[in-house]
Amino acid sequence: MIILGLNVFHADSSACVVRDGKLIAAVEEERLRRIKHWAGFPAESIRYCLKEAGVTLSDVDAIAINQNSGANFLRKVAYIATKRPHVSLIIDRIRNRNARLGIPELLAQHFSGNSFRGSLINVEHHRAHLSSAFHVSPFENATVVSVDGFGDFASAAWGIGRGTTIDIEGRVYFPHSLGIFYQALTQFLGFPHYGDEYKVMGLAPYGKPAFLTEMRQIARLRGDGGFELDLNYFRHHKEGVSYTWTEGIPEVGRIFSPALAELLGPARSPDEPITPRHQDLACSIQAMYEEAFFNLLDVLQARHGQTAISIAGGCGMNSVANGKIRRRTKYERVYVQSAAGDAGGAIGAAFSVWHEMGGKRDFVMDHAYWGPSYGQNEIDELLQARAQDLSAACTIETIDDEDDLCMRVAASMAKGEVVGWFQGRLEWGPRALGNRSIVCDPRRADMKNILNAKIKRRESFRPFAPSVKQEAVTEWFEEDDNVPFMMQVYQVREAKRAQIPRRHPC
Repeated sequence: MIILGLNVFHADSSACVVRDGKLIAAVEEERLRRIKHWAGFPAESIRYCLKEAGVTLSDVDAIAINQNSGANFLRKVAYIATKRPHVSLIIDRIRNRNARLGIPELLAQHFSGNSFRGSLINVEHHRAHLSSAFHVSPFENATVVSVDGFGDFASAAWGIGRGTTIDIEGRVYFPHSLGIFYQALTQFLGFPHYGDEYKVMGLAPYGKPAFLTEMRQIARLRGDGGFELDLNYFRHHKEGVSYTWTEGIPEVGRIFSPALAELLGPARSPDEPITPRHQDLACSIQAMYEEAFFNLLDVLQARHGQTAISIAGGCGMNSVANGKIRRRTKYERVYVQSAAGDAGGAIGAAFSVWHEMGGKRDFVMDHAYWGPSYGQNEIDELLQARAQDLSAACTIETIDDEDDLCMRVAASMAKGEVVGWFQGRLEWGPRALGNRSIVCDPRRADMKNILNAKIKRRESFRPFAPSVKQEAVTEWFEEDDNVPFMMQVYQVREAKRAQIPRRHPC
């Protein structure tokens, strides 16, 4: 059986192909269109996945989509009836849904001559997230957790995974959301773009949790592990927030209300310098997120006694919190989907359908190399096509001996030079994991600033993750665990911290 999984009509659009319960290919549309967080219909991702699998649309038995607008329908009706949100909130949602073509029409538009004759199956958003983490994990049984902004009128879901089944026992519904909390505060700190939350996570270590009392007013913990927002500080539930998810860069309007500035002081504008106050705000945001996150994990662990946990959802990208799970809870084994955000829902939708149809479970996603690869002939053709432009800028040399190549790269790094390393298949998810990576010497105190200023062209505080040999992990870190997707940040041993160059970021 061939299943095409899609994250469609949302940011981080993506596609994957699963054949007889095994992942064959997966890629995010942004990698092929070179537009960050590309939103819309992932036509190029579908094209690549079908080609990699050696099939056409007519061979596909089912297309699984990681959203189901019919899910939680009664909750939606009850909310509209009792809360009476502004009419523009409802009209905008209906207009956006009606304005886009359906999946069959889009397939016909982009893949003329290939008729899809299989089933089109919608999978509830958080079920897809949970499947993306649990069904490809090495665990037979585990706690399963999905936390994000919103999807199908819910912002979180949790339960237990057993074999091929996932029993969802709890949810947090609109308008309450830990993802919205983090996104709104990210905007408040002057980072307005979709996906900027990782900037707050990167800034947080430079501050103190001086605003934690205020954060506890904005978000409150529940005894069942859930959480609630003080909606006075938000706009999304009443006025409506503009969202753009169509064929390009996703855009999100301002989520926080003026009341937030009354509580925390003035919001930072994007061009304003970062001050110690902003660092303290970032630290407090991260601390509040962790309080809510670990409240949920502790409740679930006490209830079920599981020692394994699988995590997905956009908040699953918070690698700092993920890295504390084994130290702060009784969970001993942690699996986080490498594309924990909505892109990963393509995989989750596909595997959810596979198991709903009675498929067995015999696949573990233990690496992230599921995208396109390019051979020497393709590279040579590209270089020849651009030879005139390249001749004035660089020297092209072919090195056949791998040992010689590695020695020359190491020598360049030792001299303070920066190397772009390109090999094999493209990584699935946002992390550079060795196949599309920047390689340099992390021992240099100025290297982070060089990379941020000259190559990445981004804020000076943004961190990088140096590689450490597997046999040296226990020497450098307080924990020894396999982290194949760079989704957990572990504490460096105190005795080693002085050897790591540090510069103040702002």
